[in-house]
Amino acid sequence: MALVAKPGGGGKDGAWGPTSHDVVDQVRRALATRRVGHLGTLDPFAAGLLVIIVGRATRLAPFVAGWANAYEGVVRLGQTTSTDDATGATLATSDAWRSLDRARVEAAVTRFRGAYDQRPPAYSAVKLHGERAYRRARRGEPVTLPARRVEVGEFELTSCVPPDLGFRATVSAGTYLRGLARDLGESLGCGAHLAALVRTRVGPFRLDEAVAPEALTPADLRDPAVLVAELPRRELDQAGRVAVIHGRPVSAGLGLRGSGSRAPPLRMAPLLHRSPPAGAARRAGARSSGRVAV
Repeated sequence: MALVAKPGGGGKDGAWGPTSHDVVDQVRRALATRRVGHLGTLDPFAAGLLVIIVGRATRLAPFVAGWANAYEGVVRLGQTTSTDDATGATLATSDAWRSLDRARVEAAVTRFRGAYDQRPPAYSAVKLHGERAYRRARRGEPVTLPARRVEVGEFELTSCVPPDLGFRATVSAGTYLRGLARDLGESLGCGAHLAALVRTRVGPFRLDEAVAPEALTPADLRDPAVLVAELPRRELDQAGRVAVIHGRPVSAGLGLRGSGSRAPPLRMAPLLHRSPPAGAARRAGARSSGRVAV
C-alpha cells in the first residue's frame, strides 16, 4: 500500500484536476502492475490523501470500511449548483447570506454534528435502478436518491467571511461533503455549494505522509498488514499457516506457537505473506477488478 497526495483543480479552462482513477493509472505505471485500487474516491476538483492498495492487499479493503475521513474545505453561501460543488451549473442564487452573522452560522453547523440522514448528490456513483446516478443526471433525467444515515464526528468553522465559510470535518465513510455543504445552505435559507475540499486524513494516515503521484516509487510502498492491525492476531506455526492458506479451519490450540490449550476452531483469519505460489498469484490477479473504493 502507499499514501498518495492527489492534486485538485481550480476550474480554469475546465481543468478540475485528475480523477481518482487517473491517479490509480499513474500508480500502475509507476509500479508496473495492474492490480491497484484505492480506499475512497476524491472528486476531480478535490485534493488530498488517497490510500492506494496494491496486489493482494486489495482484498483487505472490506476491513477498513469503517475508517473515518477528515477534511478541510470551503462552503460558499448564496449559490446552489447541479453537482453541489463548484463544477456544476448554477441552479439558484440568493443574497440572504448577507444578513447572517457568525453566531447563526455556528448554530446551524452544530445541528449537523452526530448522525443525520443525508441525501446523496444527483451526480454521484450511487446506483439507482441498477445504474449510476450521475449517468442519469448527465442525460438530464431527474434524480432523487433516498437519504441514508451518516455520521459527522466533527464539524467546525475555521473561518467565517460570508459568503465563504472555512470548515474542518471528520465524517464516516459514505458521507458526501458536497451534500453537507448543500444541507448547511438549506438550513441557513440561502443555499450553498462546496467550493473547495482537501482530504487530510483517512483512518490512521495523514496527508503530510503522502507523496505526489508522479514521485511514487516501489520504495514508497508500506506493509499492508497495517490495514488489519486492529483485528485479533494469532501466531501460527508452519502447519497452521498451511491450513489457513488452503482454507481449512484451525483450532485455537492447534497450529499456534506456544499454545497447549484447546478452543473452538478459527473459521477465518486474515493472512499476508510475501511469496504466494505462482499459480495462485496469477489466478488472484485475473479476478482483480483493478479498483476498490469504500
